[in-house]
Amino acid sequence: MPRFPHRRLAAAASLAVAASAAPALAADDGAFDPLALFAPLQLPDAPNAFRSGSGRPGPLFWQNRADYDLRATIDPDTRRLSGEETITYSNHSPDTLDVLWLQLDQNIYRADARARDARAPRPPRPGQARKPAAPAPATDGYEIASVEVEQGGRRVPARFLVDDTRMRVDLPAPLSGGGNTLKLHLRYRYTVPGTWGGRTAVTPSKNGEIYEIAQWYPRMAVYDDLRGWDTQPYLGSEFYLEYGSFDYAVTVPWNWLVAGSGDLANPKDVLTAEQQRRLQRARGSDSTVYIVRPDEVGQPSTRPTASGTRTWRFHMDHTRDVAFAASPAFVWDAARINLPDGRQSLAMSVYAAEGVGADKWDRSTEYVKGAIEHFSQWYPYPWPAAINLGGHGAGMEYPGIVFDGFEDGGKPLFWITAHELGHGWFPMIVGSNERRHAFMDEGFNTFIDVYASDAFNHGEYAPKRDGEYAPGGGNPVDEILPLLADGQAPTLMDIADATSEKYRHPLTYFKGALGLVLLREQILGPERFDPAFRKYIATWAYKHPTPSDFFRIMQSEAGEDLSWWWRGWYFNNWQLDMGIARAEYVDGDAGHGLAVTLESRHRLVMPATLRIDLADGSHLDRRVPVEAWLQQANPRIVLPTTQKVLHVSLDPDHRLPDADRGNNEAAVAG
Repeated sequence: MPRFPHRRLAAAASLAVAASAAPALAADDGAFDPLALFAPLQLPDAPNAFRSGSGRPGPLFWQNRADYDLRATIDPDTRRLSGEETITYSNHSPDTLDVLWLQLDQNIYRADARARDARAPRPPRPGQARKPAAPAPATDGYEIASVEVEQGGRRVPARFLVDDTRMRVDLPAPLSGGGNTLKLHLRYRYTVPGTWGGRTAVTPSKNGEIYEIAQWYPRMAVYDDLRGWDTQPYLGSEFYLEYGSFDYAVTVPWNWLVAGSGDLANPKDVLTAEQQRRLQRARGSDSTVYIVRPDEVGQPSTRPTASGTRTWRFHMDHTRDVAFAASPAFVWDAARINLPDGRQSLAMSVYAAEGVGADKWDRSTEYVKGAIEHFSQWYPYPWPAAINLGGHGAGMEYPGIVFDGFEDGGKPLFWITAHELGHGWFPMIVGSNERRHAFMDEGFNTFIDVYASDAFNHGEYAPKRDGEYAPGGGNPVDEILPLLADGQAPTLMDIADATSEKYRHPLTYFKGALGLVLLREQILGPERFDPAFRKYIATWAYKHPTPSDFFRIMQSEAGEDLSWWWRGWYFNNWQLDMGIARAEYVDGDAGHGLAVTLESRHRLVMPATLRIDLADGSHLDRRVPVEAWLQQANPRIVLPTTQKVLHVSLDPDHRLPDADRGNNEAAVAG
């Protein structure tokens, strides 16, 4: 297979797309019009004092903050999690708030949740028989015991309203802006879903149940300069959260281990002296060190005491969320992560004994270390640990910890590990709104993820391919063609919840990533793209950028007006079909040069290489810029050849998603 772009793109897309989603903003009728493609583009969010025309935060930019103190207790007999929570909420906006809105994600498991009717069933994979989907079991969701507000030294009960996955808290006194704070105290409990819960679940293993606990506490909704309170119900399209610092404590039976986001704050209380020594050794080791060996799982000697409960305490800064896993069944190992700014972090894996194996979870920490070190070239990993949890296998990401499957191994384990850890950058560091702009999450992450596959262990698992979503393992620029040709396909700018499962992977993952690959490799070049992309990450770290912010900062930093690219690839699903209409000698004389007339049968054009194969066996390459199409539908390119031309080809290395390559080659007329 050709090296590029096979080695540059994860084909996370099933292109057996269907006609069940909203149509594109503008159908591609096949007529190329320079005035349409290159017209000035009005981005959705106009520049103002909060967000500048350069794509940076403006002089009056503000962002609210939520700091959390959380306490949770798990009762394995009832599978109940009981929690107490204090949120310190800081209002940095210019507005006075009389209510607060919170997200109650556990309510998605209620029988009456909106999400149960809002998502179409996932289509069968090729060759699978279509079976009616059985309704998922239900829980009661959150049971809110109390809500109290602490303001001005007074702590009083607050009225609250629960509506599906959201809760409104009426403040006893308004909270003015400019940095004023209050504390919100809550007590709650819920039943942890079984394996059907997916993103938060209880999974059986031979040595005990594994609790994967995520989206486990009422979380502040975002109040921003774009919409005020952003209160989209949770339908499954992930998150939009405020940043802050977290202290949390998890109480579990004495024989359980807990792995969680952030730094373990009380190792002396929950680890044996030997485990503490092993953990310290791992902090200085580039190879994997066991904290709990497979043969030690379930042994009382691995715990400080053999009765009662233990409370594990964690701390994490600069984060918008935390998650953890708890079980008596964990193998645990770790190694050092070396970061480009001279700091170090810790790669860790906790997994069921079923995952042990030379080509299975024995290598997980090696994968974590390699992925985090590679991703840190874009922006250094900011947290004290990165954990791969081998449990149910939902393939789900949270700051500092990801949930994968203990049955995974080899190439699929590396791929899912790297992909989920890549979400640490998008959207955990760069806090885009996943519920509205999924391509800024999955597409951006898939983009950096495939380069990690190239880099790991000299390309051991490259190129990144995914058989479920890339049937045939062909050229990714060809695999996107059915999506671009589908007049019913949504665009990248459609809101995430409106994108059906038939389109979600091809669009948000695959097209989102390919758009950046093409921008980096074919439009800007790495020398301009890479510094601009790094600037975007650093500028919006721990903040909330919009697509308009991204488009603007990439243009400003890379020094290129990319309106035509945003219009064709992001706001529309316009196709590309460039070709050679005619090739002829200037004045009919081979010694006077060659004139090549190009054509475009669809709305989108791109920079492309024009290759001239000469009679002496050499060839001449000419890079045709997109500006060649600015004023004409059939640009005429004159090349300074002085000898007979054997052959002319456009995009000879097959880099572009050209709908029909039948007109990409031509002989010289006459």
